[in-house]
Amino acid sequence: MLPTIAWKNDKVLMIDQRKLPGEEVFVECSSYICVAEAIEKMVIRGAPAIGVAAAFGVALGVFGLKKDQGLEQEFDRIYQRLEKTRPTAVNLFWALERMKKVFLANSAEGLSRLKQRLLDEAKNIEREDVEANKMIGYWGKDLFQDGETVLTHCNAGALATAGYGTALGVIRAVFESGKKITVYADETRPFLQGARLTCWELVRENIPVVLITDNMSGYLMKKGEISAVITGADRITRNGDAANKIGTYSVAVLAREHGIPFYIAAPMSTVDFELQDGDQIPIEERSPDEVRKISGLCLTIENVEVRNPAFDVTPAEYISAIITEKGVARPPFKSSLAELRMDLQD
Repeated sequence: MLPTIAWKNDKVLMIDQRKLPGEEVFVECSSYICVAEAIEKMVIRGAPAIGVAAAFGVALGVFGLKKDQGLEQEFDRIYQRLEKTRPTAVNLFWALERMKKVFLANSAEGLSRLKQRLLDEAKNIEREDVEANKMIGYWGKDLFQDGETVLTHCNAGALATAGYGTALGVIRAVFESGKKITVYADETRPFLQGARLTCWELVRENIPVVLITDNMSGYLMKKGEISAVITGADRITRNGDAANKIGTYSVAVLAREHGIPFYIAAPMSTVDFELQDGDQIPIEERSPDEVRKISGLCLTIENVEVRNPAFDVTPAEYISAIITEKGVARPPFKSSLAELRMDLQD
């Protein structure tokens, strides 16, 4: 796989996910502002990948400083700019808080040492994410049987993480275990992450994939052609409610109606134990032109009013299990996620 994001020669490189699958183009960021804009403009997307990008963005911002004076004010400026990029993905804030702790613990040791400490922490976040994804695959692979047809929504693969993927990481692990499965990838309007990114990843790895439009899943479930659903998540509350790309809730409702298991795959860093339920999750509203246009081509009346919430929330009662790097949480999630959290802290 091409790297989603990498630190090279004191710069941050990201594959431009807006260009895929047509072009494999890298964006080179030499400032934290460039990283922030890349997150906002969807050059990089996916909750874990956003967290890694934010961590590298902090390191890059501090690398740009020339003197020890005013470090705290400069750090706050960098932190606040990155904090404002995407409101829903909790991994962003989790990663920024980790970087802030390192800054506070090392800010008195001199700028040169501080820079190295922050870069080391960003690289740790990147490495830990790949390791967590592989463990998610390990725990999740036994939930699927040979010959299953699995629907996934949006892209929760290597491109949405530092590598391997969450939902697609489970699918990779199932495939690597020798089981034959077929993936149904829905388009995921309006940004088409399923059509452009999920299909691109799976075809590259020779994992069978079938592309469908977002409004076909109910029909295929009724015909018995889909046996399970798995998606990622951008924020999970302590009771198990899960925010993910818009349209996930609709798929979960259809899965429940047809008696099909609906799984979430996400690292523990995606669980926001500060929030009681999904009503407290902030939902990002994005540009109307993402709905009006595809690749610059207007599909409708140019100035028609548009709603474009980027995420919706699937209630915990629609979720069969949440697959994490610490194991599989099952209902009731308030207790099972808390137990996994304790394991994480041990």
